Amino acid sequence: MAPYIGVIGAGTMGRGIAEAALVSGFSVILLDTSEELAGRGVSAIKKSLERGVEKGRITAESMEEMMGRLTSGQEYSLLKDCSVVIEAVYEDLDVKCSVLSAVSRVVGPETLIGTNTSSLSVSKMADAVALPERFVGIHFFNPVPVMKLVEIVPGESTTASTLERAREFAQHMGKTPVVVKESPGFVVNRLLCPLMNEAAYLLMEGVASAEDIDTAMKLGANHPIGPLALADLVGIDVLLAIMEVLHSEIGDEKYKPCPLLREMVEKGHLGRKTGQGFFTYAR
Repeated sequence: MAPYIGVIGAGTMGRGIAEAALVSGFSVILLDTSEELAGRGVSAIKKSLERGVEKGRITAESMEEMMGRLTSGQEYSLLKDCSVVIEAVYEDLDVKCSVLSAVSRVVGPETLIGTNTSSLSVSKMADAVALPERFVGIHFFNPVPVMKLVEIVPGESTTASTLERAREFAQHMGKTPVVVKESPGFVVNRLLCPLMNEAAYLLMEGVASAEDIDTAMKLGANHPIGPLALADLVGIDVLLAIMEVLHSEIGDEKYKPCPLLREMVEKGHLGRKTGQGFFTYAR
């Protein structure tokens, strides 16, 4: 029987991690706060795999086999036999700590517990985990089935053996792990989010249109996707949350979130996931 991987949070990142784990041969338990939300995650995974069948990347038989290894629900008790559990809920420290505390009460002492946080302190979250030495940051990138990088972030209590287990897990998932010292935003978001934030300032100040800002960066800096389209892919709410952490933790005004981001979040214009961000998307 394939090892069980638990994923908490059936949103964009959680279901992406779950899908990548299924493709890598794991059995997956996908949890969310309700059966409905967990079910939506399962439906999204199935649609993604169906696209893979249509494009000839996988067979219909392998898709059915993978879906047979996926279980969804809302009860933490479903995680009791998991060898690895990854928290992938909203980027809020209190929410994450509550989830991690619940997880550590039901899994065995040998279970590797990871957080998919993109910017928050791994050490602070470790305080909520029983046996914090087996807790580590395992930060995937969106879209998870496609993106090869995983940032492995040890906290103050993370042991060398836990770090190595996290590296091996990422490699088993077909990813390339990089070990990153605990620091606000780690490596990628520390560099990339201020770029997207500055692009929002350019748009807000009327320096150029969204289309021209993105064209300039694609053709002038050889970026595969413009910063505003990337922000839509990441999620405007996620970008705002990360910039708020960078601004608060580092204390430098260059990380101040662009007011346009907050305005968009208040309007519910969160990017691709809502159909409206800096650009408009069919849903």
